[in-house]
Amino acid sequence: MIWVALVFFGLMLIGVPVGYVLGIAGIIGILQIGGEQFLSMAPKRFFAGLDLFPFLAMPFFIFAGEIMNRSGITHKLVGFADALVGYLRGGMAHSNMLASVLFAGLSGAATADAAAFGNTLVPAMVKKGYTRPFACAVTAAGSIIGPTIPPSSLMVVYGSLMGVSIAGLFAAGILPGLLICLACMAVIAAFGRRWNLPKSDKSPSLRRIFFSFRESILALVMPVLILGFILGGVTTPTEAASIAVAYALILGGVVYRTLSWSDLYEMLARTALITGVVFLIIASASILGWWMTFEQIPQAIASGFLSISESPAAIIGMILLLLLGIGLFMDINAALIILAPVLAPLTLSIGMDPVHAGVMIVLALNISLMTPPVGACLFVLASVTGERVEAITKSLWPFLIVEVLVLILIAFWADMTLWVPQLLGL
Repeated sequence: MIWVALVFFGLMLIGVPVGYVLGIAGIIGILQIGGEQFLSMAPKRFFAGLDLFPFLAMPFFIFAGEIMNRSGITHKLVGFADALVGYLRGGMAHSNMLASVLFAGLSGAATADAAAFGNTLVPAMVKKGYTRPFACAVTAAGSIIGPTIPPSSLMVVYGSLMGVSIAGLFAAGILPGLLICLACMAVIAAFGRRWNLPKSDKSPSLRRIFFSFRESILALVMPVLILGFILGGVTTPTEAASIAVAYALILGGVVYRTLSWSDLYEMLARTALITGVVFLIIASASILGWWMTFEQIPQAIASGFLSISESPAAIIGMILLLLLGIGLFMDINAALIILAPVLAPLTLSIGMDPVHAGVMIVLALNISLMTPPVGACLFVLASVTGERVEAITKSLWPFLIVEVLVLILIAFWADMTLWVPQLLGL
């Protein structure tokens, strides 16, 4: 066990890609168990880790998000958001946050949100008088709404691995995502004068809202269709994802005519690249996960938590600290795959609903997307805007604090988290 831990953290420290780190550490663990005779378990677990039908939803959702972004739908959503809240002080910051909610229903990925708005909204905000670090911080804070509000690829992974209803997780993610948006908008409103945020000279206009809504209505229909099909039990998440791709292709290629064959090739290549990286992490983590299960490490960790305290509130607090701490140093997909089998039984032992526990775990890991040193959204924004990660992080702290407060609220108030799933009978 010690050698596995040394190899795992040693490879992480020298910068080896996490997919390889997980696989190598898992293979060393297998060798320690039964020597070379057990090596045949590695390829079996590698492919078994991917042999889940719901995983097919991930590349479809990623591809649909790529199509909607490339076809210019992002600009229409931003225009609608700006029509709703752009007249407030810090209006473009408010619009950025609201647009993240609208875009979340199309992509389900934080990095896609960060890249799209980093290329479009951040330069626009800088031209209007916002500092670049602040514009990037607002974009990073809003980007984690993407994998919280459905469709969320991280919830697909969690639901598939732990046998939890993906539809239930999707439904339970709606309120937390909206709360994050409202909390961040409250920060912008509260500190708008202190930060001297620009105020638009435009006044509220029902006419502008109407025309912006008319321009973006076809894009807004897409998340409604996806959620309607899934939550209504008409389709599985994978089938709904394939419908989303077809709808996005028709919208971008036929209705708006903004897609070309070369765009299609680039989007397919990017989808394959993103999916390949995620699937490599999942497959490699399944090897390490098998070793951990064989060594009864999940049971040992659960016993360790319970030996400290048997209070459900204390256990939830320790789980949150563990997730936020691990998220500082590890890719969230790897962290989810490794920790979910450990933490899910522990949450069940203290009486947490599986859907409630899943949303809590996913949201905690989502927050780590915007925390250094390995926050993926920070590095995406730094690469597309040229801003330093340190400067973005400095402007990000107020948003990070309120998002952690939302996480705590979600973790300890089960009824609020489960209200939408119960309302829908999921």
